[in-house]
Amino acid sequence: MSLRIRRYRWSDLEAVCALNRIGLAQVGLAPGDGVYYDHDLPRIHEIYLNGQGEFLVGLVDGRIVAMGGLRRVTEHEAELCRMRVHPEYQRRGYGTRILLRLEERAVRLGYRRLICDTTSNQLAAMALYRRHGWLETGRRRIGALTVVYFEKELHPEADEHDLPAVSENA
Repeated sequence: MSLRIRRYRWSDLEAVCALNRIGLAQVGLAPGDGVYYDHDLPRIHEIYLNGQGEFLVGLVDGRIVAMGGLRRVTEHEAELCRMRVHPEYQRRGYGTRILLRLEERAVRLGYRRLICDTTSNQLAAMALYRRHGWLETGRRRIGALTVVYFEKELHPEADEHDLPAVSENA
């Protein structure tokens, strides 16, 4: 099964919200835990797409099975958000493909640094970030959860041919 990555559309909202709920439930996160939030999802165009960011969805056979967003923090810094892969489609490189596309987009938008956070029980997410050069910058206890913070320095001056090759349909 081939993953096709494209930009988020309004018609994707229901599937994106469902994927978010499934992904968070898989790692034990739930509303009211101090970490779970979803207020940004109905505002993807405003927060991500119209705000010098990006929001991508990954489809297999027309079904959204992966997603990730890039949200502007400052002129030179953006936050990686909403990285999710449906449990039935994990361990196929789909998270890597979304991550690399978002990093590439961040470079093109002129960002110099990316930040993100996850929880310590999201082992696959932490391994993904570390595998792609992200550095852990701290941890913070929120309720019963430990939030882990990461960052990655980008090199906007790099030539486009120095960026990782990520095909739209590969």
